[in-house]
Amino acid sequence: MKKRLAYGLKLMLVLSLVMSLLSACGAPSVQDTYPLESVNGSGNSTSYVYRASDRTVPEVALELSDQRQPDQISAENTERMFLVYQEEYYHLQQDPNKPEDTLVEVDSKEYVRQNYDSSFLQGYLTATLIGNLFDSFGGRGYGNYRGYTNKDTYKPSAGSYRAPTSNDKKLAPPITVDRKGTITRRGSDKDSSVGSGGGLFNRNKDQSKGTIDRNKSSGGLFDSPKKSYKKPKTRVGGGRIKRRR
Repeated sequence: MKKRLAYGLKLMLVLSLVMSLLSACGAPSVQDTYPLESVNGSGNSTSYVYRASDRTVPEVALELSDQRQPDQISAENTERMFLVYQEEYYHLQQDPNKPEDTLVEVDSKEYVRQNYDSSFLQGYLTATLIGNLFDSFGGRGYGNYRGYTNKDTYKPSAGSYRAPTSNDKKLAPPITVDRKGTITRRGSDKDSSVGSGGGLFNRNKDQSKGTIDRNKSSGGLFDSPKKSYKKPKTRVGGGRIKRRR
């Protein structure tokens, strides 16, 4: 019994040491969930607003699209972007009161149809998508809504946003992303832009990819300088092998 207890304690110490080493190396967390901030609507017409702290609109768009490929994505924009899925529209907006944060508004297709201004969407989505979306309304929406950040000026057609209840949190689709850190490329300042022509997912062919240099004398964790080793010289004398000093 004592041996099992001692073995268990040793195993816990080893695991703790491994975790501390990973933390020291800056290993990113596996998952990071955006918290739910505001809710509007009910049934099949709902809007949920999440907050992505310290993330720009293009960064959040890239994270979400990597996690789940959208059917359509609007052009890169630091203030506002759309990601369209079959039954959901992700409206990413820079928070005017906290510009370093991005608000992620997840609207059901029916919510967009009943509340949004179709002319406003023309600046971000294709004409075919807008036409199909508002087809039952004769090509035009019933509302003049333009997103959560403008809700006080361009109000939703029905209801108003409220703080989420515990039941809202159960019904809301959680937004969980796998953050993989940032990639820094070597090169001039001209090469630091995201993609060619500011595109989010297209990289300039002339853009420097960077290299990884392995310094033989860097003293890294797995690299150690080679030690010189000389085979000892021997001589035979008196039936014994003597090592030359």
